[in-house]
Amino acid sequence: MKKILIIRLSSIGDIVLTSPIIRCLKLQKGFEIHYLTKPEYSILLESNPYINKIHKLKSNFNETIIDLKYENYDFIIDLHNNIRSWLIKLNLRCASSTYKKGTLAKYLLIYFNILGSNLHIVEKYFQAIRIFNVINDNCGLDYFIGPTVEVDYNINQSYIAWSVGASYNQKMLSEKQIISVINKIEFPVVLLGGGDEAKMGDTIIQKSTNKRIYNFCGKLSLDQSAFLIKNSCLVLSNDTGLMHIAAAFKKIIISFWGCTKPVLGFYPYMSDYGSIQIVSKPNLSPCSKHGNYCKIQKNGCIKEIDPKVILNEINRLMKQNNINCHLESKH
Repeated sequence: MKKILIIRLSSIGDIVLTSPIIRCLKLQKGFEIHYLTKPEYSILLESNPYINKIHKLKSNFNETIIDLKYENYDFIIDLHNNIRSWLIKLNLRCASSTYKKGTLAKYLLIYFNILGSNLHIVEKYFQAIRIFNVINDNCGLDYFIGPTVEVDYNINQSYIAWSVGASYNQKMLSEKQIISVINKIEFPVVLLGGGDEAKMGDTIIQKSTNKRIYNFCGKLSLDQSAFLIKNSCLVLSNDTGLMHIAAAFKKIIISFWGCTKPVLGFYPYMSDYGSIQIVSKPNLSPCSKHGNYCKIQKNGCIKEIDPKVILNEINRLMKQNNINCHLESKH
């Protein structure tokens, strides 16, 4: 049995997007699969039945190299492609393949609006393992929640999970936009995000007339947030890690895009067929690769998305999927 090391050091969404690679390598080839990532992201992988061993990147890089050398890997699959992953490959001195980021293509798209390959990132990951003749099983993403995870919230009802955070403010809907939507729905909404979004969640609750909002930002583990997403009837999300977790559960997703755009290849992968993308300035190229810079306005062109458009899509999806809830659209 070949022993394989997969490298993806960060972050939440990117690691979830590697899950089809893990599954297909295990099920189609039976490899012993080890995975190297940063300690703070190991929770994403701990319940994955297709991984034999997780290695956590240590602050002392040499210690990490020593640990990995001991494993005597047959092959390394580098799905990160940065300086550290290259140094690891150099030190371990075994056969490897590397995910191609397509940096030039992204540059041409962002700065000259020249569209090259429109492959989803998952398809690019599969290109990195062509040497094994592994095919995409088209089963989408995986996310495995630990067996003891629970949340003090009534999941036996229809509710919306709204992921309000993102890695940069320019990728986030504003409090005003979210409040404008929530004020017009008589329906439970759980707000999800990290500690950085806790204050935002409190403000939304204070200023909203909807009294069925629950702010879980900064109060839950990642598995607990995933638990609420899994049991929701609809997920609303910026371009962030929780969006990809929702896709793993095949949820109906309304995703919001501004500085980053779906054309970059990071849109929800094989989520429910009813999922939609609401894109600000859809005729323009992405503002930046990571969404930390906007060509249109300082706070991000995602702030130009009309709350009425969001509300209308919620109404349509709820009706289309016969979900029993009360929504009021006011114009």
